Amino acid sequence: MTSTTLPAPAAVRLQIEGMTCASCVNRVERALRKVPGVASAEVNLATETAEVGFAAPGGDVGALSAAVAKAGYQAYVVREDGPSRGDDALHGAWPVLVAALLSLPLLAQMGAMAVGSSWMLPPWVQLALATPVQFWLGARFYRAGWAALRDRSGNMDLLVAIGTSAGYGLSVWSMWRHGGHAHLYFEASAVVITLVLLGKWLEGRAKRQTTQAIRALNALRPDGARVQRDGVERELPVAQLVPGDRLVVRPGERLPADGVVLEGSSHIDESMITGESLPVAKHAGDKVTGGSVNAEGLLLVQATALGAESTLARIVRLVESAQAHKAPIQRLVDRVSAVFVPAVIGIAAITLLAWGLATGDWEQAILNAVAVLVIACPCALGLATPAAIMAGTGVAARRGILVKDAEALEVAHRVDVVAFDKTGTLTQGQPRLVTSLQAPGASDVLAAAAALQAGSEHPLARAVLAAAREAGTSVPAAQRVQAVAGRGIQGVVDGRDLRLGSSRWMTELGVDLGAMQAAAQEAQASGQTLSWIADLTDGPRLLGMLAFGDTLKPGAAAGVQALRAQSVRTVLVSGDNAGAAGAVGRELGIDEVHAEVLPQDKAGLLQKLREGGHVVAMVGDGINDAPALAAADVGLAMATGTDVAMHAAGITLMRGEPALVADALDISRRTYAKIRQNLFWAFAYNVVGIPLAALGWLSPVLAGAAMAFSSVSVVTNALLLRRWKGAAASPSRKQP
Repeated sequence: MTSTTLPAPAAVRLQIEGMTCASCVNRVERALRKVPGVASAEVNLATETAEVGFAAPGGDVGALSAAVAKAGYQAYVVREDGPSRGDDALHGAWPVLVAALLSLPLLAQMGAMAVGSSWMLPPWVQLALATPVQFWLGARFYRAGWAALRDRSGNMDLLVAIGTSAGYGLSVWSMWRHGGHAHLYFEASAVVITLVLLGKWLEGRAKRQTTQAIRALNALRPDGARVQRDGVERELPVAQLVPGDRLVVRPGERLPADGVVLEGSSHIDESMITGESLPVAKHAGDKVTGGSVNAEGLLLVQATALGAESTLARIVRLVESAQAHKAPIQRLVDRVSAVFVPAVIGIAAITLLAWGLATGDWEQAILNAVAVLVIACPCALGLATPAAIMAGTGVAARRGILVKDAEALEVAHRVDVVAFDKTGTLTQGQPRLVTSLQAPGASDVLAAAAALQAGSEHPLARAVLAAAREAGTSVPAAQRVQAVAGRGIQGVVDGRDLRLGSSRWMTELGVDLGAMQAAAQEAQASGQTLSWIADLTDGPRLLGMLAFGDTLKPGAAAGVQALRAQSVRTVLVSGDNAGAAGAVGRELGIDEVHAEVLPQDKAGLLQKLREGGHVVAMVGDGINDAPALAAADVGLAMATGTDVAMHAAGITLMRGEPALVADALDISRRTYAKIRQNLFWAFAYNVVGIPLAALGWLSPVLAGAAMAFSSVSVVTNALLLRRWKGAAASPSRKQP
């Protein structure tokens, strides 16, 4: 394999070829971790990939490939823009077809014996049919088995190689000793190899179906774009676009990049990216996502994010990362598989000696030992967890639920408490200024508040500025403006030292709110959010009060009720006043409300819930929610919020619908149930099959068929997750 060195990578993804079972995964991981500079290595059998992290940038990818090759496998770097593996029905089927054609005559004589006929192929014909199956089509087992032996470990290939070689060798020895009257077992070795090849092909075909979500997302990337440059419209490959390009998107075309609509209006189908089934109306100034489909209008879009920085590329990376990383339960499987193959070889040796010494029939002893080796192949064991994770994360992505890592998916199935932020999570996050009251002797409260908020993107600041524009208020300039985390904002306006913020902050500053407490209590009782403005120039003096109203998301109540139906307790954790938070809690039926909680205290509150024996999920969308999202057992971030929140969360909800929270927990439970089912069946095959084979009740051919069926059944069971549709109500979707 040609050595490749990437420019100073901190991590790299490798495609690994030749792995067949959980033991192979362990060998590749050990080989990668021995490479100098490697900090971590995780190998996934289902995706046949390795995620390798370097202790410092500058790792040598060529050294990784060499280490994998020395372990008996092949590795190459996965390119983000590289071609995806095909999904044709006969992908890699020719070895199975050739092996079947050569093995069928051997199998036919077994069928003749079953109906009482003594018809047999001549020994030399049997030898001629079995030899190419054993040493040509079965060469892969010898190569991988020999590499495992050199590594002083074992894998499925070693078991198959030893078992079939024993059956083939016994037949050759019988031919040499007894000539035409020999009792031959060529059919056992040839049919076992054919069945193993068939099982691996069916398994691979099923595994490719688990990656359909990734391939579907990659297929959304258009190859070309229509660009306006220097007043001229031209066709360019997407790879040649640069941020700032003006893109012309006609009806029915996919958007080639993320951007902002400059001209035109239309409806955009974002279903493959957000799970939103209805097209969403877009006008000038609205953001659009690359890969979505323009419905009926002509749009002029300014490109803002391209290639690896686009929303679509980040979604693909997120899903691939979740599928590549191991769930915690997989580590237990890895420890079991590390000793599994040596244990099976030991059991086969005991079977051989016990039967041979007890009966004197060494031919039967060899066949029983071969059956033990074949039935015990740990393919299903290695596929049980990653196949379910791939199917679960794939179908979740199609429904607008992006899982960052497998651990979040596994932990989410145990969640019994969900904590919600309020603004932007349960509410629209677009408050409006309802009331602006001035204290006795004060004036121009709205103008002063707008001056302090002029450079802020906070939802309340936008509401203040919008109200000032509507009122035609002249907004003066502010100096030395500074945000105070969890409290508000301060600055100098017209020579006055002003503070704008929460009731808590006013109390800390010594501002007397008594003159407006009655109005404040009335506003809070109706669920409004309050901000106070004070002048500290000549001592703390109250200037006025601002009351803001926000509307609940239409799907919020349904989302809370869906969680209660799952026996999940709901908690509201808000920095807003007790009246506003309590009103939202009552309207939605939330079990527990905590108001006026500072950002740094949200994480502490979640920790107390966890210490009480609960598994806690936090749902938020803002920068101030990031510590709580990280502190929870599982963090769920609204993609309509900030990038900081999404980085801190383990799960991202591509639509800002609270109902998706219940769906995320539901797909987690279903995925974990599939993992448990798969592990049960994988262990059951071996627990039942090995004793039957050791007792002589299972022929090598039946053992091979059972082993092949075990792998296929595990992957097929995982694929049943693809039928999951989710139940998120979507009353908030915009109608076309």
